[in-house]
Amino acid sequence: MSDIGKHTLNNLDTPKTVPIVSSSSANPVIVSAGEVPSLVPTPETSLKIPEDFLSDPRIQEQYGLLQALGVFQYLDRLKRELDTYKSLFVGALTVFHHTSIDAMLDTAVSQLSTRILLSFVVFLWKPFQNKNEIRIRGYEGLKPTNIGPAIESLALFEVFFQQHPEPLTYTDLLKQMGYNTATHALQEMEPELIIPILGPYGFYGLILVGPKLQGDRFQPEELTFIRDLMFFVSLALQNHLHYNHSLQDVKTGLYNYGFFMTRLEEEISRIRRNDYVSSVIVIDVDFFKSFNDTYGHIAGDRVLEHIAFLIKGGIRLEDVASRFGGEEFTVLLPDTNAESAWYVAERLRLAIAQLKVPWEIPLPRITISLGIFTFDNQTDIMATEILNRADKALYASKSRGRNCTTPWEPGLEFGIYR
Repeated sequence: MSDIGKHTLNNLDTPKTVPIVSSSSANPVIVSAGEVPSLVPTPETSLKIPEDFLSDPRIQEQYGLLQALGVFQYLDRLKRELDTYKSLFVGALTVFHHTSIDAMLDTAVSQLSTRILLSFVVFLWKPFQNKNEIRIRGYEGLKPTNIGPAIESLALFEVFFQQHPEPLTYTDLLKQMGYNTATHALQEMEPELIIPILGPYGFYGLILVGPKLQGDRFQPEELTFIRDLMFFVSLALQNHLHYNHSLQDVKTGLYNYGFFMTRLEEEISRIRRNDYVSSVIVIDVDFFKSFNDTYGHIAGDRVLEHIAFLIKGGIRLEDVASRFGGEEFTVLLPDTNAESAWYVAERLRLAIAQLKVPWEIPLPRITISLGIFTFDNQTDIMATEILNRADKALYASKSRGRNCTTPWEPGLEFGIYR
């Protein structure tokens, strides 16, 4: 364990001293910025000033005095600070440029490695503020790995860091929080630094920073860089979560009605400019009202969450799954013909038919009915009509006995009941 704790992380501002090495001693003489040093620095420690600056006759005339006054050392310090701020600015811009959390975090770790080589960095965050779900992404060096604490809840950390919203060493965290289930979860990793992710809506998660791979201890300027870069990472993460929340259904984590309709309109426009086909699947949970009446709405919500999880895991990254309302889901399959869409629908149907949702009492088998509509650049209808035709195919599945898939076709006839 390094002695990082000797530094006060609440005051990680730019160091207020500048080391000046005299010609008569190997020990540095510490001089406050702005003060005149009593010892003249050796030429080896002088700042290499740009030639256009040195060529100024006035500088040449006063070179010895400026050197003795520590001006060049002060400029050297300012240059290092400017380089740090430039690096921080570039890193922050790069992080904010990405539209996925994984890419943001990959970039943040890459930016850190340009200045400090760390043994590990682990990000823990809550994708939903009102749930205990935790996402973890860890890095050893620059590579994403499965490293991370075995932790089920961030609740204790949330209470603590809302009262103490500053980065802490692991040692200081133990002193202030005490030994409990939260700090025990970090014991095996024993990170050097714990940085809370805090925002206007509260606590979002933690960033765990491991020891340096080179050197015994963090320098104050390294701690400042880590803290400041992670501040921007926290902002980017929060912005991403807030944006996603505006597009997502809170209960299931799938996209909401508004976002799905926007993407469907975009897909229609793309198809009209290109020669390919896409498909829409509409899904409805069979007898869901009776299920809610019998087992309660909380059990029903749990079923919807598990169904959403299976739907999301059973489609491609470019596909768009949404909770359309109640127990109805929709899936947009770009560049997917009718046959491929049918295989996707059947794969989802079979997976959900085998779903077992943990509950206080055994829950009955859950099944879904599905309808498909496929469209191309010759399909001159609006998004609402596309969904209407997929919904008619869904109703046909209901009339056929439920737990089946029906593609839409002209003249489709069915009995309507749910």
